[in-house]
Amino acid sequence: MARNNQHVVPEAREALNKLKMEIASEVGVNLKQGYNGDLTSKDAGRIGGGMVRSMIKSVEDGMK
Repeated sequence: MARNNQHVVPEAREALNKLKMEIASEVGVNLKQGYNGDLTSKDAGRIGGGMVRSMIKSVEDGMK
């Protein structure tokens, strides 16, 4: 089993980063490349939640 800090599919890292930046832009969070230590938990949750919703929608659309 993969560790939490390792991706199961390493090639997916770039796609996940792109999705993260897109979602951050959509929800109005100023996310920059690299370290974002000043990001609030609320904003991080908004980004993560948006990513999960987007991935679920993608899978659901693929099932139709």
